Amino acid sequence: MPRRWNKIEEKIKEKELSELYVKENKTIEQIAKELRLGQTTVYERLVRLGIKVARHRKEGFNNIHKVRLPKRSAKLAELIGILLGDGNLKPTQVTVTLGTKEDQYAEYVAKMMGELFQVKPKISRKRGEKVAYFGSTVAVRWLLAGGLALNKVKAQVDIPAWCKKKKIFMKAVVRGLIDTDGSVYRLRAGRVQISLCNRSLPILKTASIILKRLGFHPSRISCYKIYLTRKDDVLKYYREIGFSNQKHSRRFTSFLNNGQVPEWSKGADCRIKAAPGGNLRMNSLG
Repeated sequence: MPRRWNKIEEKIKEKELSELYVKENKTIEQIAKELRLGQTTVYERLVRLGIKVARHRKEGFNNIHKVRLPKRSAKLAELIGILLGDGNLKPTQVTVTLGTKEDQYAEYVAKMMGELFQVKPKISRKRGEKVAYFGSTVAVRWLLAGGLALNKVKAQVDIPAWCKKKKIFMKAVVRGLIDTDGSVYRLRAGRVQISLCNRSLPILKTASIILKRLGFHPSRISCYKIYLTRKDDVLKYYREIGFSNQKHSRRFTSFLNNGQVPEWSKGADCRIKAAPGGNLRMNSLG
């Protein structure tokens, strides 16, 4: 973690940001470039130092005419899952913070944000992590009204009810959650396990209900986690829901012995073949 400022340093930082943000009326983006910082870092410093964020005074303010509020769709359900996983809502920003090895997925998330809200999201780097984000008070308020929260854990938010109404929505919201808060493991017995970890219990409970409705057999909640361990479930997940996050997809396929069906998958209702280019495709035997 970065070293905390002493009182003298804090006054210097406050004066510097007040000069740039208030007196010179520069945007967070402009200040970030000038100070060679991430835009999220600049925003957090403004809040920390008590400098009131006033986006409406800035040139090119992202007002209601520049944001489209999307209709319910599988794509929106997937983004909701992503936001409930690695997302964060701030008063003026929608952000998703991803790992250091998730460059492709950050691009995917940013593109999804842009298509849904008709905005131009950006990707910044914060302590090595990738942050996909866009600014819009209108979008934030709309997402909050739809059941999300500024602090997911404190509010113990749940998956919005509409995401449970259609199978296509259920699959998409689970994909978004597992792509961000999920993991893919190989167990000692050679089997592959998929887990979902989230500190909001309502999210885990609803995710478990959704998985059961889709024909899976998730474990009970333990230490804020649920698991898919049955060999049929793991293959069914890959075949019917899949991963948009290439990190998980690569891990899953790497456990399949270069495209050959491993011992743990024998007896499942599908087979896995190596496809051109080294990718894998799965064909139903039914």
